Amino acid sequence: MTSLNGPLPELAGRRCHQWLNTLHATVYFSPDYLGEMAGLGIEGDTAANIAGRTAPLGRVGAGTVTAAYYNSKYEMIARHVPGVWDVVSPQEAIAARLRAADATLRRLLGEDAVAAPEMAEAAELALRAAEGCSRGGRPLYSAHADLPVPATPHLALWHAATLLREHRGDGHIMALVRAGLDPVEALVSHTATGGGMTTKWLVATRGWTEDELAAGRDRLRARGLLDAEGELTEAGAALRDELEAETDRLDAAPYEHLGAAGVERLTALGKEYAKTAVLAGAFPADLLGNA
Repeated sequence: MTSLNGPLPELAGRRCHQWLNTLHATVYFSPDYLGEMAGLGIEGDTAANIAGRTAPLGRVGAGTVTAAYYNSKYEMIARHVPGVWDVVSPQEAIAARLRAADATLRRLLGEDAVAAPEMAEAAELALRAAEGCSRGGRPLYSAHADLPVPATPHLALWHAATLLREHRGDGHIMALVRAGLDPVEALVSHTATGGGMTTKWLVATRGWTEDELAAGRDRLRARGLLDAEGELTEAGAALRDELEAETDRLDAAPYEHLGAAGVERLTALGKEYAKTAVLAGAFPADLLGNA
């Protein structure tokens, strides 16, 4: 990848995304978020998460949400969408999500970090990167791009991190489809890398049963992508590497637009914030792994 101020180092965009995505994801695991949604009458982690992430799409049905999410089970989504919009409007859910982001970032990062000039710098850089995103074929990114940019720097950073996360996620779905991995196969092969959710969390957050996940592993074994112990074979590891490389290619534009120096600085700031959030207990200890 090249940019106006020199070539981007290999994997620079991916590394930047990883830290910003960690910061973005803190809100969806936050008690502040669940409290805001419960205050609107949306009870339970699954309903709250679907309502908040789906809200920018508007009053859509379960089929649209399933297509946009790709790896969540339709029947789980259909238990909440479109019925959730009889309880709360998408606009109310978006406002509640932003209030939760405010409370979460202040709690995890601290008031000094939120008010520091580096926060405004990070927001400016992330928003500049997001200018390079494209809408075509990217429903979740495009819906979020219609939202106004919050005025306060820490919320502007969270908004920009969300744009960059959904842009990469939409592109990753394109890569999964091209690779011939169905939603369950995508999930269990990611778990096998050690960087995806554990089976416990896949069942809780994506709606698939343990039997359905096991059947997905069997399909991958039949393709020579997993071994008898559920570990990636050489071919499986190569496929996951190819998926990430293709996702990098589809997600290169925002980081090329920001430029090498900007990406380096944004990565450093995002890493600091993400590590602070993780150390403050932003995520469950058993969230990630290959179990």
